[in-house]
Amino acid sequence: MTTDEGPYSCSYQARNQPRVAHIYLIVQVPAKIINISQDVSVNEGANVNLFCLAVGRPEPTVTWKDFRYGLMSEGEFLDITEIKRHQAEEFECITNNGVSPPDTRRVKVTVNYPPTITDVKNMPAQLGKTAILRCEAMAVPTATFEWYRDDRRPVESDNTLRIKNEKTRSLLLFTNVTEKHFGNYTCFASNRLGASNASMLLLRKSGSLFLKIISGLWFILGTFTLSCFQTVK
Repeated sequence: MTTDEGPYSCSYQARNQPRVAHIYLIVQVPAKIINISQDVSVNEGANVNLFCLAVGRPEPTVTWKDFRYGLMSEGEFLDITEIKRHQAEEFECITNNGVSPPDTRRVKVTVNYPPTITDVKNMPAQLGKTAILRCEAMAVPTATFEWYRDDRRPVESDNTLRIKNEKTRSLLLFTNVTEKHFGNYTCFASNRLGASNASMLLLRKSGSLFLKIISGLWFILGTFTLSCFQTVK
């Protein structure tokens, strides 16, 4: 116990002579974290200030560890200026004074940002076949999705078209492509911080094209096209 720390005297006999030895007892206490920041959620661009307070004897060191990049920061306080979305992660506080194994605690930092649509492609489709239009958006909190046609009418599910929303993307699933399905579609992704939109086309798929090279002649054969030319040197 720390209350046992202090000066002590030891009396003994040596060669029939009384002797006294004086010692000072130092009680070592393992390092322990007594207060630390709670998990925090901030918007991108904000400043983040984390703290980790520890006690022990001898005086313990305090280190913050960045799990993603393995970076270390000495001291009780960790300050992040204008935090970016890629810095969202867990940070570990480590305190140690050599008396016992280090004491550790973690703080989770969540960075909120508006949606950014990352995956948009035009899609060729054939009548009577299936087709998929994809819209993927990165966002925190997770984005909600809406689809619109070229005349800005909201897309609604029916027996030939279904909307499937997943965590980070939305799919337009065409189970039986008809003439009315061809055209421009706009994906709208939003959360409480903002919104983003992107357009894509469902195109009528033409016949297959085949490319052949025969003795310096190029033939392009298609459902509707037949052409032949020769390069003259």
